[in-house]
Amino acid sequence: MTATLTQSTTLLDLFAGEDDQIALIAPSYPGITYRQLRQHVVELAETLNQFGIGRGDRIAIAMPNGVEMILTYLAAAMCGTAAPLNPKYKPEEFAFYYEDTQAAALITLNDGIEAALSSVTPDMTLIKATAKSDGTLSFEKTGGADRSPKPPELAIPEDVAMILHTSGTTSRPKRVPIRHRNLAASAKNIIGTYSLTADDRALCIMPLFHVHGIVASMLSTLASGGTVICPNGFNAMEFWRILTEFKPTWYSAVPTMHQLLLSRAERNKEAIAASPLRFIRSSSSSLPPIVLERLEQTFNAPVLEAYSMTEAAHQMTSNPMPPAAHKAGTVGYGHGVEVGIMDEEGNLLAQGELGEVVVRGANVVDGYENNPEANAKAFTNGWFRTGDQGFLDPEGYLSLTGRIKELINRGGEKISPLEVDNILLRHPAVAEAIAFAVPHKMLGEDIHAAIVLKENATTDDKELRDYCAEHLAEFKLPRQFHILQEIPRGATGKLQRLKMAELLNLGAEK
Repeated sequence: MTATLTQSTTLLDLFAGEDDQIALIAPSYPGITYRQLRQHVVELAETLNQFGIGRGDRIAIAMPNGVEMILTYLAAAMCGTAAPLNPKYKPEEFAFYYEDTQAAALITLNDGIEAALSSVTPDMTLIKATAKSDGTLSFEKTGGADRSPKPPELAIPEDVAMILHTSGTTSRPKRVPIRHRNLAASAKNIIGTYSLTADDRALCIMPLFHVHGIVASMLSTLASGGTVICPNGFNAMEFWRILTEFKPTWYSAVPTMHQLLLSRAERNKEAIAASPLRFIRSSSSSLPPIVLERLEQTFNAPVLEAYSMTEAAHQMTSNPMPPAAHKAGTVGYGHGVEVGIMDEEGNLLAQGELGEVVVRGANVVDGYENNPEANAKAFTNGWFRTGDQGFLDPEGYLSLTGRIKELINRGGEKISPLEVDNILLRHPAVAEAIAFAVPHKMLGEDIHAAIVLKENATTDDKELRDYCAEHLAEFKLPRQFHILQEIPRGATGKLQRLKMAELLNLGAEK
């Protein structure tokens, strides 16, 4: 069975596997076929209708990764609008997202999540999901607001399938409504990029409250008729057993995860040697070229860096599969997505010129929800302005030089912190590195770097500065190095570059 992916496709229409093909599987889990998946998603959506929830209603989900989360997400998206939340949020964070999305219901697993349950509003319906022996779920209303049952009605392609938020690094997070048609377009682009087929088995280790896990690992696989392997979260020690037992053909992750796996690869050579991985995908933050090189050497598979954003229903560009060239240090080119470079006035720039990366395509959302000011800044003549700086090479491959708001302005000299990161990561003692701005009374900003050392390695400020001086201009050299046990990261593993000075209690320098 082959799904026809068009802009008039809902998530239910995406499922492309033959009826008896395994769609979802996990450790200690019986596995669910495509026939079961199709039937069960409809049944669960109808159960939500019976609880008085339907199209247009926002359904908060607080669950760890697993098959249960996938089934709940799909049912919520086909009944109303899924609002998947990080299960590790604090009560005040849950309260914010419930209020901001106007959530009509909350779905949790049988044991619940106390912080999520403690923050519900009086007009929310509480629903408990319980796993059954055959791998399917039952939904039970356990409290909260009573609503009149609604007649069974599934979502249409124009409906908002899920509501996510921008990361909100420096301001209030913006709501991003992603329609079924956006997700269908993104899944189609990913399938085309990596030639996904029903023979592929994707290992989902990215969080399923994040667009990366939802679209790249899960939806694109179901839309290609393949099998999603979905353990209960990412564990750098368990990864190798899953690699051996389930034999995934690919996985997608953020650089932090790749680096953790590299640190354990030496003691898991047998699992790697027996693995059928045909490629590894990296996305959601910049993959340093040295990490890409080590991954390819270790796993003997191409490592393809992609570029993605929530506002584009995940993927915008990617390095292609061999034999086409994949270029370390670039994020490839657009697949089903137009990519351009724009100046501040909204003019498209010539190839090779540096400016803001802009994209347009069927996967890109129509705009932020109820936020005309943000939309005016982010959308220009049909193009979405990513907020990233970069340039296109003669073959159309995109190189990113950093978030525009993260560029360090040292006395008028603009510094890309990514460039400094990549130099430091090549130092033999350095395991992780992040360059960042600190306030400076004379220069406006100066540059510091935080590093984590490799096990049993030693170095000092002078050695690090001398090493950087061999590769960087004087004005780009970090003025101070901070050796840390670990670098602070956000919920999805992203580096907190804009918050580093604050996290390290660094005030304005003279």
